[in-house]
Amino acid sequence: MSRGGAKVEKDGPERRCLATGETGPKTGLIRFVVGPGDEVVPDLAEKLPGRGMWVASDRAAIELAAKKKLFSRAAKRQVHPPEGLADLIEASLANRLVTLVALARKAGGAVAGYEKVKAWLDNGEAVLLLQACDGSERGKSKLRPPGGPETLITVLSGAELGLAFGRENVVHGALAAGGLARRVVEEASRLAGLRPQDGGNSAPGKD
Repeated sequence: MSRGGAKVEKDGPERRCLATGETGPKTGLIRFVVGPGDEVVPDLAEKLPGRGMWVASDRAAIELAAKKKLFSRAAKRQVHPPEGLADLIEASLANRLVTLVALARKAGGAVAGYEKVKAWLDNGEAVLLLQACDGSERGKSKLRPPGGPETLITVLSGAELGLAFGRENVVHGALAAGGLARRVVEEASRLAGLRPQDGGNSAPGKD
């Protein structure tokens, strides 16, 4: 289970993390390549040309790889990770996740708002429950994820969920089954490693 709450499938290609030395599914790692000017470039979509260097999607691991010049060791030449690399990746992952939820909404595969989400949970249409990390704990406790804790995602703020649903602020969201739901789980898991989990007590939330 990820720190975002959703389970990530462990099947598929595995890669070795530069920082930890551990091997695991690449869905839990970030790919990097060397770009122009010998700058280290995160390749979140895993489509950029060049030899891939992999680091666990974890803030401490990424900061260690940059600090200890592990990218240079892997590239076998001096390369330069950008300043604030972990923050850059966190922002990019959050944007990717918001975009995926928005795509699901536009395709009719996602809803927001307490009543709509509750209806989807009650009729079995929801496979994932999304709740804002800064939403009211009391309000969030009224809804239960459809498949237990492994189907709960809590890595986005109310404002970020709002962007996905075209609103100012969203506390409760739900996704139906489909390929986008799987990708949401994967991106939420990667984001959870970069984003501190504060227990969601910083904003009341009304949705």
